[in-house]
Amino acid sequence: MPSTDRCWICSDLPAPTGSDPGTQQGSSEGSIGAIAGSTIGKRDADIHHLATSGTPMGQHCGVSTRILTVEDDERIRTAVRLALEEEGWDVKETASGEAALEAFTRQPADVVLIDIMLPGIDGFEVCRNIRRLSDVPIVMVTARSDSHDVVAGLEAGADDYLRKPFDPKELSARIRALLRRVRTDDGPPTRIQIGQLEILPEEGVVRHAGDDAHLTRTEFRLLVELATADGRVLSREDLLEKVWGYDYFGDGRLVDVHVRRLRTKIEPDPANPRYVMTVRGMGYKLQA
Repeated sequence: MPSTDRCWICSDLPAPTGSDPGTQQGSSEGSIGAIAGSTIGKRDADIHHLATSGTPMGQHCGVSTRILTVEDDERIRTAVRLALEEEGWDVKETASGEAALEAFTRQPADVVLIDIMLPGIDGFEVCRNIRRLSDVPIVMVTARSDSHDVVAGLEAGADDYLRKPFDPKELSARIRALLRRVRTDDGPPTRIQIGQLEILPEEGVVRHAGDDAHLTRTEFRLLVELATADGRVLSREDLLEKVWGYDYFGDGRLVDVHVRRLRTKIEPDPANPRYVMTVRGMGYKLQA
């Protein structure tokens, strides 16, 4: 009998080579069945999570996390909802960008999952509109192999992205990572002053020359990690682990795009940065 420990969500792309043919997305009904059939297989992982963290799956700070999904393909939308609900998340699904914006305005979500290819307003515009309203974590989903879509989604304000097909467990892990606060061994200082840049980690406040800089949660985590590194260079891999909270398989574009966005908000001249410096071949550092 084929294994159902892993399933891949996608309507029009095959699962990666080596995955179980029975879980490929030639038929999304197969994925939904695989998700339902994986309940017993994930029970041990849930027990381990409870034992080690004390927090139920799908809860953040003891409160059920609400996820808003935007996907026009009903089969994929259903598969994603089932997978996330299986992990304990509270899911609100929408089929268009317009419906997603209306739902978010009516009741803001804790995380937003946006498909790029949507009828009417596309995923990029949905992302930009939500970002104007909130710093909520946003994950973009794309079936395209073109890296332009990935960069465009991050530039629109997304915190992360996933390519179809994807493993629902990976999606859930990324959601938990995006909700996680900045973690350091001893906790960050209560105030960091570098030139005209003032950072208040405990308050989530950043000011430049006395003016508030409005950062997303991910941009703020990135800045705090650089600011608490005491001038050391942090590689892209270091920042992926510290800021996003998981092994991102070395995709440095995620870091590069967020550094560019961060510079536009805290640098007097983003083209000639004063604070966030690139160290060629090594990574980034915050210059005192």
